[in-house]
Amino acid sequence: MNQKVTVIGGGLAGCEAAQILARYGLSVDLYEQKPAHRSPAHKYDGLSELVCSNSLKASRLDSAAGLLKEEMRLLGSLLLPCAEETAVAAGGALAVDRYRFSDLVTAKIRGNPAIRVIGQQVERIPEGPVIVATGPLTSGPLAEEITRMTGKAGLSFFDAAAPIVTRESIDETVVFAASRYGRGEDDYLNCPMNREEYEAFYEALVSAEGVELKDFEKEGFSVYEGCMPVEIMAKRGPDTIRFGPLKPVGLRDPRTGRRPWAVVQLRKENEAGTLYNLVGFQTNLKWGEQKRVFSMIPGLANAEFVRYGVMHRNTFLDSPRLLDREFRLKTSPQLRFAGQMTGVEGYMESAASGLLAGHYLARELLGLPPLILPEETMLGALTAHVVNEQSDFQPMGANMGILPPLPEKIRDKKARYLALAERSLAALKRTLEEVSWTTA
Repeated sequence: MNQKVTVIGGGLAGCEAAQILARYGLSVDLYEQKPAHRSPAHKYDGLSELVCSNSLKASRLDSAAGLLKEEMRLLGSLLLPCAEETAVAAGGALAVDRYRFSDLVTAKIRGNPAIRVIGQQVERIPEGPVIVATGPLTSGPLAEEITRMTGKAGLSFFDAAAPIVTRESIDETVVFAASRYGRGEDDYLNCPMNREEYEAFYEALVSAEGVELKDFEKEGFSVYEGCMPVEIMAKRGPDTIRFGPLKPVGLRDPRTGRRPWAVVQLRKENEAGTLYNLVGFQTNLKWGEQKRVFSMIPGLANAEFVRYGVMHRNTFLDSPRLLDREFRLKTSPQLRFAGQMTGVEGYMESAASGLLAGHYLARELLGLPPLILPEETMLGALTAHVVNEQSDFQPMGANMGILPPLPEKIRDKKARYLALAERSLAALKRTLEEVSWTTA
């Protein structure tokens, strides 16, 4: 069988998808719009261009990024060995010479006889099996086509997300569980502030340093009015956020028996209750500033942030509503999506989703058993985040907080993370043995 498949987008996800499809013996048309057309962020002609940092994060196994890499290695990643071959010194992180990395990936893809690279901008999704991996800056006719297929609310053009912290890092001697006026089942964790704590927090917030918007983002910044950065709201007056996201009405601190001066509410982010987001804290502050300022919130002094707040141009799908567990569009199963537009966040996460989409499509076309990843794996947990129903879907990167907790309690974080990683790899290896996948 020599069936042809189409991959749209020559970034990290598209290249991983194309090479894994080719390894299954399929013929691939890989469309890449450069050099004739470029997004505002792309400058280099090569495939898999890294547009921001050249760091692919940590490599050690007791980290979420390191675990993700090991899982990708087991699944036959092309980009991981290319990154290791073009690595530059970066302590414990895997960082690359971005141009050598792009050149090496380009050579590997163009040198694969099963892959035809077509330098053309795609405006309409072609017939047949297709993977769309056009990235967070997808725009123009293709974005309009995707919007038509997914419905008006199917595609978001700005990523506005609040920070997320791990439950175990929250000081439970300070916070209390309650819903306003007793409505609900104590759905929120509440961080109470007295007047002095609030005023110190307010001054730090309004004086913190924000991220400079890129030129192509400034045009649509008015979109943020509906989910205004908390620091911008605060600058409208000292009491604005105290009567907004930090309003204390309907809450009573059990330690004092009184209503706090202000309250920061934390809402459960996942079903397991291992992650909580800061309600109403969409922000455009630099990450270091978020750590400094938000750690001033009572109960969050030692908080572990698994995702900082972001507000930037980022085209992504309402994936839980639109995609199934194999990244197929529910209304058009011939079409799959991969990369950041599915709602994964980060270079390697994007590449990993392309890798998975390639496996899913190839195995379907060849009549092979489906690759169903357990949620104990980092890739399985990321997939679950992307496709499981949730009320306010926002992109997520790899972090240990999305993995199901261990049956035993391990206090030492490094030992706990290593145990989670070892469990993940063992589960993935068992799954790959069951479906007879080999990277040879």
